Amino acid sequence: MQLRSLKRFFLKLLRKDLMQFDIEGYRKSGMKIGGGCRIFSRLNTDEPYLIEIGDRTTISTGVSLITHDNSAIKVFSSGTDFVGEIKIGRDCFIGANTTILPGVSIAPNVIVGAGSVVTKSFLTAGVVIAGNPARIVGSVSSVREKYSDNVFDFSGERRKQKKDIILNNPERYIKK
Repeated sequence: MQLRSLKRFFLKLLRKDLMQFDIEGYRKSGMKIGGGCRIFSRLNTDEPYLIEIGDRTTISTGVSLITHDNSAIKVFSSGTDFVGEIKIGRDCFIGANTTILPGVSIAPNVIVGAGSVVTKSFLTAGVVIAGNPARIVGSVSSVREKYSDNVFDFSGERRKQKKDIILNNPERYIKK
């Protein structure tokens, strides 16, 4: 049995949510994580004390928060690393497989598109950023306008009926 499967089994016995267990572990390692966050990635870093995540922020799967860059060893004979904090504001969404580099700050209420590489700070709240390197591609309000007919709510008891709700409402699927 894999370690994660074993962990899930014991957490179910203890009636604890696996995500909350991971978040508490990150906090104990030194990360500053606000309330109501959802983190679906393994946030492995040698410097967890350099990461700050605001309230109600969601971090999707496959996200990398990189707090150091060892390339300095190839350039300087007297040093090995560049190091920088990563600060993510409240109410942000960090899309799947995003990489955030050292020294980056992200303002509150920012959506980061899947697969983005965030190489610099974005200090304007309410924007959508995406790409490699990430750049502003829109606003949160434009997403709200464009996709208001496509949103689903799977909170609470509705989570149990997710598959049926999705399959019975194809008119609400996003089409590109």
